[in-house]
Amino acid sequence: MPNINEIATYAKESAGKLGIKKFDIYGSSADGTSVQVDQGEPKQVKASNLSGVTVRVWNEDNTMGVTSTTDVDSKGLELALKTAYEASFFGVKENVPDFSPESTVPLDNSSHDKAPQAPVSDLIESLLAAEKEVLAAHSAIIGVPYNSLSQRDFDRFYLNSDGAMRTESGSTSSIFLYSKTEEDGKKPRSGGAFRISKGLDHLDINGCIKETAEKTISHLNYEKIKTGKYRVVFSPDAFLSLLGAFSNLFNAQSILDKQSLSTPDDLGKEIAVPLLSVYDDALHPANIGAETFDGEGTPTRKVSLIENGVLTGFLHSAGTAKRMNAQPTGNANIGAKVSVSPNFYHVFAAAPGEVELSLETAENVVFIDELQALHAGVKALQGSFSLPFDGWLVNKGVKTSIESATVAGDFLEVLKSITFIEKEPELTPGGVCPKIWVDELSITGD
Repeated sequence: MPNINEIATYAKESAGKLGIKKFDIYGSSADGTSVQVDQGEPKQVKASNLSGVTVRVWNEDNTMGVTSTTDVDSKGLELALKTAYEASFFGVKENVPDFSPESTVPLDNSSHDKAPQAPVSDLIESLLAAEKEVLAAHSAIIGVPYNSLSQRDFDRFYLNSDGAMRTESGSTSSIFLYSKTEEDGKKPRSGGAFRISKGLDHLDINGCIKETAEKTISHLNYEKIKTGKYRVVFSPDAFLSLLGAFSNLFNAQSILDKQSLSTPDDLGKEIAVPLLSVYDDALHPANIGAETFDGEGTPTRKVSLIENGVLTGFLHSAGTAKRMNAQPTGNANIGAKVSVSPNFYHVFAAAPGEVELSLETAENVVFIDELQALHAGVKALQGSFSLPFDGWLVNKGVKTSIESATVAGDFLEVLKSITFIEKEPELTPGGVCPKIWVDELSITGD
C-alpha cells in the first residue's frame, strides 16, 4: 500500500479535479503468513496480502455515496471518488452519516512498531514440534486436526477533506491447537487452546501445548449428567462468548434499529448484580494489536458499559452519537452502512464479593469451558439461549468431564444471578475476564 501522504495527495488532486468538496477515506492492509500441519507433515502454508480502501463522498445536497476499491494509485482513487460521487445522488436522505466530530482530535498513543516476521520454515518447525508434544501427552490423543500458527503485519489509515489524517501499524502472532482422542468403546473427546502475542519470539507456545493436552486428557473419563438446576461457573472464554452473543444490549445502532434488549432510556438502570463491571477497552494493555482509532477516525477509548451492575454506556458511531445526543466512542466500522461493534471487553469484579467461592471446595458445580453453536442457540432479541457446551462437573476440586449437555437460560437473568467473580483475569480473543459464578442454570443431560 503506498504511503498515506501519497494517498492524501492523490485524493485531494482527484477531488479538486472532480469538483468534490467533501470526502473521507478509510484504508487498511494486512500482510500475513499462516501454517498448518498434519501428523508430522506441513499441511498448508498460506501467505496473504489484503488491502483495500473505502471512499465516501458527499454532494452539494449533502447525501452520501460509498465505494470500495483495492486499487489505491492515483487512477484507482480518482475512479473511486467519481463512483462514490455518482452514487451519492441515490444516498439516504435521513440520518446521513457525517464526519466524526473527533476525527481531528490528536491521538496520544498511535503505535507504529512491527515485530520482525519469522521465516516460514520457523513457523512450520515450531508447529510440528507443538503437534508432536500434544500427541506424546497421552496414548489416546490421535491427532491435532485443527492447528495453526500465524503472523500478521497490519497498517490502517483514515483521512478526510477537513484535514484529518491518522495512521497506525503493528503486528500480531498467534497459535491455536485443538486435539482429538480415540479409545475403544468411547466417544472421541477433544480440547483446545489459543495464545496471542506481538511477535513469534514472545508467543507462549508451551502454555498452549500444556493447556491443550491437559484439557483433552481431563475429558477422557466422562460421565452423563442428570438434568436439573446447577450452580454454574463460566470460563472467561464462555462468559465472553455469551456477552458477545447479546452485545446488542450496548450497541447504539441496534438500539436505534429496535433490534436490542435495551432502549435509549435504560441508561442508569440496574441490569446486573452490583458485583459486575464491564468495559469496552480497545486500549487495554492486554489487547495485542489494539486499534487507536475506528473506521471514522474517532479515537478508541475505555467505555464503561456496566458499572457496579448499572448500565452506564452504549457503543457509538458518529451517527448514533448524534442521534442519541452522546459522544462517539470509537466503535464504528465504515461501509455502505456504518455499523457498530465492540473492540475488547474488560470484565471484572466491581467490589469484593461477600462470599469467596472456589472450585477446590464447592460441591456439584458445573464448570463450562466452551459454549458451542452460538449462531443457532441464541435468541438475541428475546435474551434466551440454549447451548451445547464442553465442561466438567466439579466436586471438591475433582473434575469429571460431562459427556454431553446443554445449558439454557435468559441472559439478563444470568447477569442478575452472578454470585461471585474470581480475581484472576484471563486473556481470550475477545477480551480479559475472570471466571464467573452464576447461582443456578438449567442443565439438560442426555
